[in-house]
Amino acid sequence: MAKVNPVQLQKDLKGINYPASKQDLVKHAQQKGADEKICATLEKLPDREYETPTEVSKAVGQIE
Repeated sequence: MAKVNPVQLQKDLKGINYPASKQDLVKHAQQKGADEKICATLEKLPDREYETPTEVSKAVGQIE
């Protein structure tokens, strides 16, 4: 699977309040119009609370 663009990922998550659950991240990205690749990648994240955008980026990097 091609890696998601980390800059685009953060743009799609802009405005979300942290800490955020995996479900919150997916829902927010969908509402922002994130592409299917980003939404599908967020769906694969471990089901936990994410404290910062950096935590999300690290988790995404580990599943790709």
